[in-house]
Amino acid sequence: METTRRAEPRGTAEVPGERPAPDDFLRADFPWYGLDDAFVGPRRLLRVGTAADGSVEHGSLVHGDRPSVLPEPGCEDRSFAVVVTLLARPVRTSPDGTGLLEATSVSAAAWLAGSGLLSCTWPGRMERALRQDWLEQQTALAWDLADHLDGGGWASLTLPVDGSTREFRYRESEYGWVLAGTTEHGVHLGAYGRGMSAYGLGFSVVDDVVARYA
Repeated sequence: METTRRAEPRGTAEVPGERPAPDDFLRADFPWYGLDDAFVGPRRLLRVGTAADGSVEHGSLVHGDRPSVLPEPGCEDRSFAVVVTLLARPVRTSPDGTGLLEATSVSAAAWLAGSGLLSCTWPGRMERALRQDWLEQQTALAWDLADHLDGGGWASLTLPVDGSTREFRYRESEYGWVLAGTTEHGVHLGAYGRGMSAYGLGFSVVDDVVARYA
């Protein structure tokens, strides 16, 4: 009997000193989303996540300051919004042929955004040796929250996408904010940030991702 397994997105962990390869973004066969032209600050490539066969399934673009995974001086004062684009895919056979992978969803986009926010969060007064345990616990909580987007921890937020309004699920925490929704172009959107309000954001397709974000 075939079993259905959660398609856990790969490539979500931030690596200190990591530099994204522009070619990785160009290999994607789906449109990338970023903040629309109302945002006039710096834009950067962050990272991509791939499937077992190496195809690009999702990626992240940074707006504002680059998030840091290290407890650097002043890192808590950084202001940024990261937009995550996730390819919408149906239920499909796993690469090893032993089962089925769940369809990608808004919940998966919410988890990517939530885990991304956690990856650049360092709770005050926490020792480096304890952070991995904290991160694993919070990541499990992020999964649970993402699986219950209609729960009490989420609110509705309407924002423009490609010039039309779309509804997102939105939540705030002491570490920042996370939101997730979908588009009409075959992708789901997630976003997370800190020091930059989510309420005034808008999203649009990026025509030339490398030229705009390199």
